[in-house]
Amino acid sequence: MKPVVRLSHMASVEHTQVGIVGAGPAGLLLSHLLDLQGIATVVLEARSRDYVENRIRAGVLEQGTADLLRQSGVGERMARLGLEHEGVILRFAGRDHRIDFRGLTAKTVMVYSQHEVVRDLIAARLAAGGRIAFEAAALSVEGFAGREPLIRYRDSGEDRVLACDFIAGCDGFHGICRPAIPDQVLRIYERTYPFAWFGILADAPPSSHELIYSNHERGFALLSMRSPTVSRLYFQCRPDEDPRDWSDAQIWEELDARLAAPRFTLTQGPITQKGVTPMRSFVVEPMQCGRLFLTGDAAHIVPPTGAKGLNLAAADVAVLATALAGFYGQADEAGLARYSETCLRRVWRAQRFSWWMTSLMHRFDTQTQFERRVQLAELDDLATSVAASTALAENYVGLPFG
Repeated sequence: MKPVVRLSHMASVEHTQVGIVGAGPAGLLLSHLLDLQGIATVVLEARSRDYVENRIRAGVLEQGTADLLRQSGVGERMARLGLEHEGVILRFAGRDHRIDFRGLTAKTVMVYSQHEVVRDLIAARLAAGGRIAFEAAALSVEGFAGREPLIRYRDSGEDRVLACDFIAGCDGFHGICRPAIPDQVLRIYERTYPFAWFGILADAPPSSHELIYSNHERGFALLSMRSPTVSRLYFQCRPDEDPRDWSDAQIWEELDARLAAPRFTLTQGPITQKGVTPMRSFVVEPMQCGRLFLTGDAAHIVPPTGAKGLNLAAADVAVLATALAGFYGQADEAGLARYSETCLRRVWRAQRFSWWMTSLMHRFDTQTQFERRVQLAELDDLATSVAASTALAENYVGLPFG
């Protein structure tokens, strides 16, 4: 990395090979994978390290994501603390049907919270001497149409410039990187759903050792977990629902009703967090412009029903890291040129699966009785058809990254 120099206008400038905006799982994983290839990076993050490491997000890792973490040397805590799941349970019409991941696909998923992945990656980057600038807000990305892109950012009240060969926009849906691409370059595909998820964290042992997806007359509910002592639960609600309007007793009553089944008891405990998550499907094409590459939520959002958000980000990063390694190792630009095309094929398949799972499990205000019966018939098909169960299992455990 070139040393920092001072310009006459007092802006500090440094150079790196890949400038990364955002220290979420996408940005940190990309920095980690590139470091293993000897490629220098600087990661800029507007938030504090404490905020980033304690931001609670989804926690279901596909087989490919878990394998990538293991193979790249950051899977030790995941192996020790994560919960490997061999299936999920679909609950509908008063009965359960288990989708046997291992039996149908020879693969599993890992329940390991996103903030734990972030902690592992930060520890690995800092141990390797990696540069992560926390509380360093990126202000603009420029010059990416040419060969000398740069990132302007503010750190400790001082304006700075990061000059780089490539920029990775890993700064999420509300970041600065996607809006920097000219409007005429991007095509946007979007769907907003007429409901949201009311989610809670509770200090209570999970009531099931596997996730339960419940299709109920009152709406969807999901029983998940973060550890053997912490439960994560959701129920379908209005997008404008205010969590403050719900007492803990009302929340447990609603969850108990929607998750009810013979010989099932919902374990309750103190609720430590509650919030409402909007439901959206969003994709931009292409995911690259010149030497600016978008990853994860900067390029696509999926409804959480299919557990694909973090996993799509990991897949994007794996493709981009391989392409950058080809560029620096063999002066091969083919992988970079195909980045968007390669990623979008998987993105759209994950969008289809997430939309299908969402449509299958939720109640819609406009749903007719005919449509409700068709929905239940499709669930019944999953319970009786090995082919249908296999298709769900293959998508849930994860499609190939490339």
